[in-house]
Amino acid sequence: MKILVFGGKGQLGTHLVNEASSAGHSTIAMDRDDADFSNPQSIEKAICENNPDIVVNCCAYTAVDKAEEETELADAVNHLGVLALAKATGQRSIPVIHISTDYVYSGQSEAPYVETAATAPLSVYGKTKLAGDLALADNNPKHVILRTSWVFGEFGNNFVKTMLRLAETRNELNVVADQKGKPTYTGDIVAAILATIKKIQAGDINWGIYHCSSAGETTWCEFAQAIFEQAKAKGLIDKAMNVHPIPTSQYPTPAPRPLYSVLDTGKLEAELNMTLPNWQLGLEKLLDYLQTENG
Repeated sequence: MKILVFGGKGQLGTHLVNEASSAGHSTIAMDRDDADFSNPQSIEKAICENNPDIVVNCCAYTAVDKAEEETELADAVNHLGVLALAKATGQRSIPVIHISTDYVYSGQSEAPYVETAATAPLSVYGKTKLAGDLALADNNPKHVILRTSWVFGEFGNNFVKTMLRLAETRNELNVVADQKGKPTYTGDIVAAILATIKKIQAGDINWGIYHCSSAGETTWCEFAQAIFEQAKAKGLIDKAMNVHPIPTSQYPTPAPRPLYSVLDTGKLEAELNMTLPNWQLGLEKLLDYLQTENG
């Protein structure tokens, strides 16, 4: 398959391009310099010039707090850019796999969110991502939308790397303990994307929205504690970090976050006949990679 990956040089896109290429696919990785999602014409041009068999969109405006101020830019990238992508691929009958977010939900549920749950985003980021999901669904019937959460991996910036960086200069941290979700390793998303591509190749895919997150739910505080414990055991940090749990009210941010955004992945696992691994396994893989990088 000839796969065009928008956001192909970011955290998830880089991992995807590496694995897809190893699996024998022809991949084209595009970043903002190649195709700017705030400029719809550049999206259509990229699709027209490359004529891919399938498009995977990993591109997004993800600065959640900054989006509260840069509303127009966030909407341009997360909504209008996806609309342009949907129209260009829809007209050419090109399938699209699009990465979305748990932030489309309000976080008021007491049970894991299923794909049919009502959406009620709290932030500009969540609202613009939802608008992009709807634009894709309305303009290209050949779509798979993968909503994921708390993404981390070997490439780019993420919560794990931020915690390790803070550990270089601090002995203790306050971390929010009343927001619950599912940290998701990029390798698990990539595995789901490649399995989806295989089903598209076989003409055996059920188009629509799926939840894609690693198994196991936790809080940001517990996630941070696990990071430091594993990092110390692997020699990436040389001290024990004191992590103090605090409520969201003590860590105000410009953009509100859902307090509960655990995603139910049963639909995806049944569709792809796979079981998504626990996030702790992904954390171990990332830390092993950093250990190797550090020599």
